[in-house]
Amino acid sequence: MSFKLRILEKNDLNKIYKLMNDEFNMSYWFREPYLSFVELEQYYEKQILDNSQRHFAIEYEGKFAGLIELVDIDNIHRHAEIQIIVDKEFRGLKLAQKAFKKCIQYGFETINLQKIYLYVDVENKPALKVYKKMGFEVEGTLKKHYFVNGKYHDVYFMSLFK
Repeated sequence: MSFKLRILEKNDLNKIYKLMNDEFNMSYWFREPYLSFVELEQYYEKQILDNSQRHFAIEYEGKFAGLIELVDIDNIHRHAEIQIIVDKEFRGLKLAQKAFKKCIQYGFETINLQKIYLYVDVENKPALKVYKKMGFEVEGTLKKHYFVNGKYHDVYFMSLFK
């Protein structure tokens, strides 16, 4: 079984486009599943030089399997948000745990973060299980924080310290 994280490249955008336009994926990212390819290209060009973000492709057996990223990296307070999407074709292979482990290691050991945090829908039991297994703890609940599919969702704010 071959797994690795690598820097997201422009030739990954077709796969990202597919992930970002999937209603299931975006409901857990609290975004609409509507993104044009032109918008995605423009976002990529803008973000590639942004030092407050790191985007990694998840690769499994040589194939693009998902995306994991550190965003809103704060170099003064030493914290960042972590986000992940695993393509449905690759779910059930424990790639999320492996990707989290590598990305967290990068955040703490390479860019010297003190805290990595995330937001998760309180009803997303599979994700909660993974995050808790990785050591994330609930700091609080944000009531009716995101509006998705016609209703407001409560989310947990979870974090992991170095």
